[in-house]
Amino acid sequence: MAAGGSDEFRIKPWEVHGEGREFEQLSNDFARAALALEHGMAGLGEPWGKDDPGSGFGKAYGEAQPELMAGLNGLADRLGGIGTGLHTMADQASRTEEEVTSDFARQDRGGPAGGTAPGGGTGAGPLVV
Repeated sequence: MAAGGSDEFRIKPWEVHGEGREFEQLSNDFARAALALEHGMAGLGEPWGKDDPGSGFGKAYGEAQPELMAGLNGLADRLGGIGTGLHTMADQASRTEEEVTSDFARQDRGGPAGGTAPGGGTGAGPLVV
């Protein structure tokens, strides 16, 4: 997010929130796909044959299935957690922008820095670090 080769770093909270929503949607879609897989496989019963390849697969799948589903559900949870983290980051960037804007506005009016001025900052622009 560097701006045109400069040493600036811009955080646009509205875009970060948008990416957070994308990860939440991805998490929901992935969880639904994992559930569909689980139900689909359960609906098949044990279609693998009694021959060596089929029985070998059935044994291996039966033993691995709980861990496989736990892993897929854990991945869905982690994707949702990334979305939550992005929302937290965007909110913190907005709060920082408002505090910095407020401090500059107070200094421009001759007041002391720190705290929140009445009518504080807008937080509408990107945070530039």
